[in-house]
Amino acid sequence: MKKINPADVLIYVFFALIVIMFIGPIIWMISLSLKTKEEIFTYPPRFLPKVFALTNYIQVLLSSRIPLYLWNSVKITVISVLGNLLVVIPAVFAFSRMRFKFRDQWLFIILMFQMISPLITAIPLYRYFVTLGLLNSHTGLIVIYITTQIPFSVWLLKGFFDSIPKELDESAFIDGCKPYQILFSVILPLAVPGIAAALVFNIVNCWGQFIVPFIFINHTEKFPIAVGILQYLQSQTEGEVTTQLLAAASVIALLPAMLIIIILQKFIVEVLVAGAVKE
Repeated sequence: MKKINPADVLIYVFFALIVIMFIGPIIWMISLSLKTKEEIFTYPPRFLPKVFALTNYIQVLLSSRIPLYLWNSVKITVISVLGNLLVVIPAVFAFSRMRFKFRDQWLFIILMFQMISPLITAIPLYRYFVTLGLLNSHTGLIVIYITTQIPFSVWLLKGFFDSIPKELDESAFIDGCKPYQILFSVILPLAVPGIAAALVFNIVNCWGQFIVPFIFINHTEKFPIAVGILQYLQSQTEGEVTTQLLAAASVIALLPAMLIIIILQKFIVEVLVAGAVKE
């Protein structure tokens, strides 16, 4: 019988506690969203409701602006993520495959920008957006999301591009391919897992942004879902706060990002371990 290592047990207990801390509130929120108003205040509280009140979700979708906020977030996120990849992929190809002066220094500068919090640039950006007429517009948010995610995407994809053998580039070059043909015909098909991982991280980051849209968007009808949930809560404070409806709205806001992670999780794992084992 294999001897149990106490250190391994402590590690598993530590990770189990982390999972409980992060997953526990989400599960409790889902439970609240399925309860009736009476069950919310039942003592002692029950984890599983007696009757699953799916009407909470129907009421949120039909009698609030949550669907509008969801559409705003979908539009902003899709355009931001595609715009980010459109800028980043050629840059990563250049950093990974080309040799030019100060290449390493430029990479370091890009990494430094990743360390800058958006809050630091919020005030000067606010003044610029007022001047450019981008305040209270989705275009302004998209520009911010694209630019702030460039450093992370560059460093994530560069590591994956570097793991693709350069011999494939040389073979394609001998066959007469231009650099852009090598990128689209050779590199991109092999870099699908890395691009999918960057896609997931960018989607989650854009979808969950709160501070930036809270500062730059003042019109209620243009709120993304993260700020829309706050607006929904504030609208309830004028009357009776319905915890089950707020929980249902929060679950609806969380579902798209969770589905994306579940669908593309294998690509995330693949890109995180890329290059860890070399033959």
